[in-house]
Amino acid sequence: MDHGMVGSAQSGRLLVEVREAGSSAVVQPAGELDHHTADLLREPLDDLLAKGFARLVVDCTRLEFCDSTGLNVLLGARLKAEAAGGGVHLAGMQPVVARVFEITGAEAVFTVHDSVEAALADGAD
Repeated sequence: MDHGMVGSAQSGRLLVEVREAGSSAVVQPAGELDHHTADLLREPLDDLLAKGFARLVVDCTRLEFCDSTGLNVLLGARLKAEAAGGGVHLAGMQPVVARVFEITGAEAVFTVHDSVEAALADGAD
């Protein structure tokens, strides 16, 4: 698998790293995903979808907070990815973030994995 870095974006409260992993792309937001930082995640997700990566794995292991704006970014990416025949997979969610998905019912529309490795293995041909 190619684990080359594609790029990263950062504000004071959120760092987003992107790497390719075969036919999937792994996006790792670290910090707080909210109204002020949502575009830092939206833009790389949109860029990856535009480049033809329909299968996106979001590594949530370092995501400390996610509000409704962040949730909407992920839901929007999910719709675009599914329209392209792929999907958005969430991996390694911390309890505080998982709770947001549980409360809103959003966990039912995402494929959730314990780890990035499990998410990537799930999509292996």
